[in-house]
Amino acid sequence: MQINSRLRRIHTGWYAAIFLGVLAVTAQVLYSTGVYDSWRNSRSVDQACGGLLAQGGLSTALRSSELRAEDFGSPHGFLADCAVSRAGAAPRGDLEVTLQWSTDAAASTESGAWYLDLDHGVRGRAAPLGEGWPGAVRTDGYRKVMVALDCENDRSKSLVALGQLADGPDDGQPSSLASLTGLGRVTAETAQKAAAKYGCRTSGGGKLTDVKAPPYGSQPDSTTPLDRAQGSCSALRGLASAAKANGMPAVLEYPADAQTPQVNCYLATASQKPGYGLFAFYGASAKALRAGGVPSSLKTLDEPRDYAWATAKCPQSTEPASFLITRLLEVHGNDITYPAPHYSPDFANTALKAFADNEAKQRGCTGVRMTAEP
Repeated sequence: MQINSRLRRIHTGWYAAIFLGVLAVTAQVLYSTGVYDSWRNSRSVDQACGGLLAQGGLSTALRSSELRAEDFGSPHGFLADCAVSRAGAAPRGDLEVTLQWSTDAAASTESGAWYLDLDHGVRGRAAPLGEGWPGAVRTDGYRKVMVALDCENDRSKSLVALGQLADGPDDGQPSSLASLTGLGRVTAETAQKAAAKYGCRTSGGGKLTDVKAPPYGSQPDSTTPLDRAQGSCSALRGLASAAKANGMPAVLEYPADAQTPQVNCYLATASQKPGYGLFAFYGASAKALRAGGVPSSLKTLDEPRDYAWATAKCPQSTEPASFLITRLLEVHGNDITYPAPHYSPDFANTALKAFADNEAKQRGCTGVRMTAEP
């Protein structure tokens, strides 16, 4: 009996040692072959932005299926902030997404940086995201997408998602266009997931398949005669003679879109230099503009007042829409020049009113009026 008991203890010890050895070998194999790292990276992506990060367009945006994510929590009043990088690359966050409420003052001020360069040539331009999404796309060294989902059950706020690709500007190549479409999908679908989680009843859009950043079209820097405008500048066709008399016979425009939170149209000189910019801002976009994004040059009291504002009330939001026309400047080192030879308040006010009236009609807004501030 004692011998059998001793044998059983020996066998149990052997089994335990063998089991631990197998575990150690398995762990080493998983670690050395990268299986563990792949699992850990995949888990980090699943948990990014509090589990809200949409993954449908991630691999397309970053041109890789091996990804890892970092979650930054909720800084600056954001609901979430996270970044995704290609696995094996430096942890620099190739794609970053932030989520915020438009009603949060800190977040609105932070997102207001989108609007700081409206009067610097066409640096503030944005194109519609498309497919029915209330979103916009812009490039300023990075590719950026903003989606602002108005809450139907609370018209005083919107859920805003900002997405950014940090791996260089759009070069027009197919891979770059695909990356931008991926960014658009990630940003829009993440916004929709967040809205559902936080009780914001809203409408999104269709699947994004072809997102284009400004400049838009096959000849992105070319202008169109004003009397042939078809997109965001179409409301100004009837002012073609007056615009030509003011040195602005052409336009640089973008597709007409009644969902995008920012619309822009540029009046240009005969040499294709944008001289006047016209902008419309809605909902969260208008709120962020007022919270801190108004270009500083438009606030400087000792500068010429080369701009005009208008507002309107819109059914989608309690936030008034804002419309702006401003003379554009060009910065060359320490020198500032104005492509528009002069600023005509009469022409600017007429152009702004035509632009704002047309925009309001497309959105069901009412009460367009000229104002001193946005």
